[in-house]
Amino acid sequence: MKRKAFLPLAAGLATLIFTLNTATPVLAISAKNLSSTVNNLLGSNGSSSQIINTFLMLTILSFIPLLLVMTTSFTRIIMVLSFTRSALGTQSNPPNQVLIGLALFLTFFIMRPTYSNIYQQAVVPYEQQKITRTQAIDRSEISVKKFMYRQTRQKDIQLFVSQSDHPKAQYKSYKQIPLTIITPAFILSELRTAFSIGFLIFIPFLIIDMVVSSVLMSMGMVMLPPVMISLPFKLLLFVLSDGWYLLVESLIKSFNG
Repeated sequence: MKRKAFLPLAAGLATLIFTLNTATPVLAISAKNLSSTVNNLLGSNGSSSQIINTFLMLTILSFIPLLLVMTTSFTRIIMVLSFTRSALGTQSNPPNQVLIGLALFLTFFIMRPTYSNIYQQAVVPYEQQKITRTQAIDRSEISVKKFMYRQTRQKDIQLFVSQSDHPKAQYKSYKQIPLTIITPAFILSELRTAFSIGFLIFIPFLIIDMVVSSVLMSMGMVMLPPVMISLPFKLLLFVLSDGWYLLVESLIKSFNG
């Protein structure tokens, strides 16, 4: 019996020893092949520039979601939509996917003039080899700065200018303001604007909650949650007032103003 119990243990130990002995050469060969492949790619004169361009392109693509959130109207829109859902008290309705999708399409609609200007002033001349890559980037940067500057408070810009390496710098135009200054100032202004709109959205629904809560208290129905009673009235008010239309219209006009 002891001999039979020892056989599975011996087989397991033999398998483990075999795995450890055979794993080391495989790892060494893989590392050696990887090193030689990298050296060959970097050592080839003909394709080195292509490798660098590919690496830079992949790096730029990884920053696209960040640029979409931080340099466009997406931040304000998604925050206002989230405030609306919280004010209604519908928890997960509309779901996050719907809110993000609506925010993305509204962002593309609002940013269309800016992106069209970038395409006409930077992309097309660069493809026609009329300007260099640096000039195309500079023209694109100016268009983005113009949009952000229109939505940014001077107070926020001065905050980051005073905390920068050149606190006494005087910028005569938005074109001279570095992206490292105007971008955080734009985000700060967007947060303030989104919270201001969210406060205005909460007021009517808060009044409904207070009225329903007072009525239930006066009727002695303390154990009944006021949210269950106020939610249908909130939805009714939002639908009768065409709330989604008014909300989207206000968001679009807030960027055109």
